[in-house]
Amino acid sequence: MLAPTAMKHVRLLVLTEDLPATSLALAATGHFHPDPRAPAEARLGTAPAHHYRHHHDRARQRLDKLAELLDLALAQHVDRPRVIEPESLAALDHWLGELWQTASTHAEGLRLLDDEARLVAEHQAALANFAALDIDLAVLRNNTRFLDIHVGMVPRENLARLGGALGLAHYLVHVYMQRGDQTHVVIVGPSDAAPESLPQVLAAAGFQALPIPIELDREPARVRQQLETRSADIAHRRAALERELADWGADHRAQLLAAQQTLLLAAPLVALDPALRASGPLAHLAGWVPAGGVDDLADQLRQTLSHPFDLSVRDPRPDERRLVPTVLTRNRLLAPFATLVGQYGIPEYGEVDPTPLFAVTFLLMFGSMFGDLGQGAVIALAAWLLRRRLGRFWPFGLLAGLSSMAFGVVFGSVFGNEHLIPALWMSPLTDPLRMLTLALLWGVGFITLACTLAIYNRVAVGRWRDAVLGHHGAVNLVFYLALVGAGVGLAENGALAPWPATIAGLALATLAWASWREQQGPVIERALVVFIATLETVIGYVSNTLSFLRVAAFGLNHVALAIAVYTLAGMLGEVGHLITLVLGNLFIIVLEGGIVMIQVMRLQYYEGFSRYFSGDGHAFAPLRLPRD
Repeated sequence: MLAPTAMKHVRLLVLTEDLPATSLALAATGHFHPDPRAPAEARLGTAPAHHYRHHHDRARQRLDKLAELLDLALAQHVDRPRVIEPESLAALDHWLGELWQTASTHAEGLRLLDDEARLVAEHQAALANFAALDIDLAVLRNNTRFLDIHVGMVPRENLARLGGALGLAHYLVHVYMQRGDQTHVVIVGPSDAAPESLPQVLAAAGFQALPIPIELDREPARVRQQLETRSADIAHRRAALERELADWGADHRAQLLAAQQTLLLAAPLVALDPALRASGPLAHLAGWVPAGGVDDLADQLRQTLSHPFDLSVRDPRPDERRLVPTVLTRNRLLAPFATLVGQYGIPEYGEVDPTPLFAVTFLLMFGSMFGDLGQGAVIALAAWLLRRRLGRFWPFGLLAGLSSMAFGVVFGSVFGNEHLIPALWMSPLTDPLRMLTLALLWGVGFITLACTLAIYNRVAVGRWRDAVLGHHGAVNLVFYLALVGAGVGLAENGALAPWPATIAGLALATLAWASWREQQGPVIERALVVFIATLETVIGYVSNTLSFLRVAAFGLNHVALAIAVYTLAGMLGEVGHLITLVLGNLFIIVLEGGIVMIQVMRLQYYEGFSRYFSGDGHAFAPLRLPRD
């Protein structure tokens, strides 16, 4: 599963009139990824599907608007494949245009009713601000010859201060309604004695004016009744228009559903448009096909096309490698892991697909850091019960829970209790030193595998020098393994093992020499750069290996948290004991489970992908017919 799928470049020459049938045949196989590059022949310069695409896109827009207006659910799969000729598509576009002209009158009517209803609602909201004033609002809307009137809201805590300040100017503040923290007031004073500082006083108190629309210049009760009558009339007219629209849509429902099928079947040729070139009656298109799908593609073309065609196949050239799409892993269980890999990037063609390796190492690390039979069962059961809501990610939770259960058996842990079942191996806290040693060995193995994959990927894409002398290349791997050997000798015997130390020194000197040759500038500057790069190599491999100690640390932490929960539960009564155990285990599952997942992702991305995975490729996206 790690081996990349071999791809072929195909070049197809067909009659222009056969393009709709050709696109349908290519989409039926699900093997053809279009290559939009122009052909070498200059005479193949026209775009034969331009008008076809124009009619399709316009018809699609019209159909989508009709479906939204009629609340019509359009199928997203093809019932019966058939060729859609340009004339049929143009006729459909024209018919949908006429249909939309009729439907748009209903849509405009609904829009006008919505605008009218919105205006009524605004007036009702404005009227609610004056519900407690049983007077003609026209009196308050305009200042009189003798009175200066202000209607608005002021924060309740500022009311007393505002009343005191305005009282000095012989103004009255009348409170007519309280709503939340706001007080609705009418401020009245003599117009000939209005102080110049009145606007500043009102602003300082947080006063907000409430404008009275001219439509409300009557008694509030009368206006309220008129607005309610008008609102009911709008609702009645809208219901009648909606019934009329529904009846009209029911008459055209079958035709609109058939139009959706036509557009789905025309979509493959529209998708091919950027890759199509033509000269007179001859059309050219090219693309990428998996090696195992070439024969299937040729057979499908022979069965579909009534006229001759020419299909040529070749291997990708070295200069085309970045253009070749990568066929990603398609497996239901691996789909969520493929999504996580895709967050980092797509493998370049020729590189290994890291999805299977990512899935295995992720589950092993998660299980060893969160090993518990009971808590793992909760995670697996939750993923299964919520599979519809989780979508294609539910296998991720299920497999993570099963991994936790397996390591729970190994560690003898059930909901943090290590006395219910015997440990298949040992509890992490019984020998923490061994756990730390195993974590380091795991790190050495993981980094070694990552470097090996990096070497393979560079060889596969023809980057031989990078494979040998590049970052995490062959010389780096020799240095790292020798460094590990020297470190083991130091730990066991108290002295560096001579042969591993010598090999590590030679490999490091080789890397320094390669770095020296790449540098430009004065000797001192080059020496400083080489020294820093060499030191970074040593420190980097040591720190990366030590980074895997977190695998053991979180395994130990998981047990320690469980002990803390049981200790706390033991201090309480029977009911409190049970509640503490349930809540404590939920806390561990949610909080520590999330943290462990983040730590595993960090190790995968930083210690793994950054070494062997460029992420510069693009995914294989073939033409397909949407099937049910």
